[in-house]
Amino acid sequence: MTTKPIIIAIDGTAASGKGTLARRLAAHFDYAYLDTGALYRAVAHYTLAQQGDPDNADDALKGVAQLIRLNIGDNMTQSLFAPDLEKAIRLPAIGQAASQVARLPAVRAAILDYQRNFAALPPGGKGGAVLDGRDIGTIVCPNATHKFYVDAKPQVRAERRLLELQQNNSPKISTIPDLQQVLDDINTRDTQDKTRKIAPLRRAETAHLLDSSYLSIEEALSAALALIG
Repeated sequence: MTTKPIIIAIDGTAASGKGTLARRLAAHFDYAYLDTGALYRAVAHYTLAQQGDPDNADDALKGVAQLIRLNIGDNMTQSLFAPDLEKAIRLPAIGQAASQVARLPAVRAAILDYQRNFAALPPGGKGGAVLDGRDIGTIVCPNATHKFYVDAKPQVRAERRLLELQQNNSPKISTIPDLQQVLDDINTRDTQDKTRKIAPLRRAETAHLLDSSYLSIEEALSAALALIG
């Protein structure tokens, strides 16, 4: 008899720390990990690089096809992509474009299949999977074993994102924005994510709320593990 994998769904706002928490939980339990937001960011990055329109389904679907050709899925503990691409997709402009492509039904449908297959059959024969994003507990894996919704104050998230950009910046990619610009980008992204018609960002009814505003990653991890039991 085949045992169903344990699925941990982690949703939340931009720069709330959900990705870091998800990676730590995956490492703790030796589960496969998928950063679903990176999938949309990669599609957005490719779309813009080809002078495409993130609001145009045909242009964005070319990005999905490119994503599939990258043969993602072998490295489940760190980044899905090569370092240069990983840095590029974390820029604020790519985040905004990712929110645009994520509103397109055809793009979401194509990526949804990949995410659900990942959760149902975790790579490497793992006993479980940790997925983080914005609609994991509500749409992708509504029957997940454990659900979390991670959030933090916008100012705190902006400071975190700016620090991340400063640490990962490459002069070949972009100039680092100032804190106010990052905060504006985060507020805009929140509005886009929460008001889109398809799979808007919201807390699943059974999701544990985790406010990470004043928690270190170790404290957030301990809190999550206590809730998982």
